[in-house]
Amino acid sequence: MLMKEATARLTLAELAHLGSGEVGYIRKMRYDEVNRCFPEAPEIDPSLDLWALFGADGTPLLLTDNRSSTFFKAAEDELRTVSLH
Repeated sequence: MLMKEATARLTLAELAHLGSGEVGYIRKMRYDEVNRCFPEAPEIDPSLDLWALFGADGTPLLLTDNRSSTFFKAAEDELRTVSLH
């Protein structure tokens, strides 16, 4: 089935929940994005490299300065991971 056909058959709600509880994505975060995604985060040094793990639906799961920690958390939550660039 072509992706265009598949998305034409999914409702917006179904598409939003696709991969929920099964897939997580990891991406590098910029300092200025932290408050939007992780409002409860403490003050963070702007020079740190930050990594985040999100659920398939965009739910923030983990913010860390250690990329490996995102993979450990995903494994703990039994999520398959993908990286976004």
